[in-house]
Amino acid sequence: MAEDIGSTVPRRQLGRLLRQFRTEAGVTLDAAAEALEYSRQKIWRIECGLGAVRVLDVKAMCELYNVSAEMTEAMRGLAAETKSKGWWHAYGNAVPSWFELYVGLESAAAHLRRYDESLIPGLLQTRQYAQAIYRLDRPKSSEEHRERAVEVRLQRQSLLTRRLPAAPQVKQILSEAVLRRAVGRPEVMTTQLRRLLEVSDLANVSVRVLPLSAGPPPGAVAGSFVILDFPASKGGRAAPEPSVVYSESLTGALYLDKPDELRAYEDAWKGVETLALDEGESMDMIKRILGEMRHD
Repeated sequence: MAEDIGSTVPRRQLGRLLRQFRTEAGVTLDAAAEALEYSRQKIWRIECGLGAVRVLDVKAMCELYNVSAEMTEAMRGLAAETKSKGWWHAYGNAVPSWFELYVGLESAAAHLRRYDESLIPGLLQTRQYAQAIYRLDRPKSSEEHRERAVEVRLQRQSLLTRRLPAAPQVKQILSEAVLRRAVGRPEVMTTQLRRLLEVSDLANVSVRVLPLSAGPPPGAVAGSFVILDFPASKGGRAAPEPSVVYSESLTGALYLDKPDELRAYEDAWKGVETLALDEGESMDMIKRILGEMRHD
């Protein structure tokens, strides 16, 4: 459903606009906090898109920054949208706070370009593969907590086939090592590889393989990453959300959206794309590996 996008993009758009108008007005964070009788932290959080924003606060900030009445009204509209919640909030602490932002961005994206060199990504995982990964990643968690995390992962996959808003275009490139790395019992891997063949039949999903024989791609130091591109904003009230690069670590994640950062990852993506097998060859390789597993 459209409301499942939640408030992530409106919050980021509103925060970016408020930071822009504050800077153009020559008002520092400290000066704004003093004039509005807010904490410096509150204004910083609003500008970073880290929470819902009251319409009253937007009005006060726009007055301080001498924003036009027309733009103030548009930003009040964005503020109202920041109060909606995405479906993932229902899962509580099964979604780490640093990952919540990514789930919101993923739900709102029009295009996803992923390169994964270690594991099958969550959007394409089977339940059994996800369970095996969570048992490795969270050995001290309760079975109930791990199952909630798996449910979040499976719920995310609905965006591949949703109708409203339109499902994103997904370009997925996997290192051959991902296909050959055993996760769980042998039947877990065979079911997972069959899942890749099935999902590649979707009109909006492309799955390709980077063979080990191609050697390391340019920008290999980047590791796994995702580039998210967003549609034009609703009603044209604000500029489209800038593209974001997401790169995950064990305890957090990087969200990169500066032009030079995006260029570096665009170049890394082009390098991976150039070396990857085409879709037909990729499916043939997956089938070959499946055949090898059956004969082991």
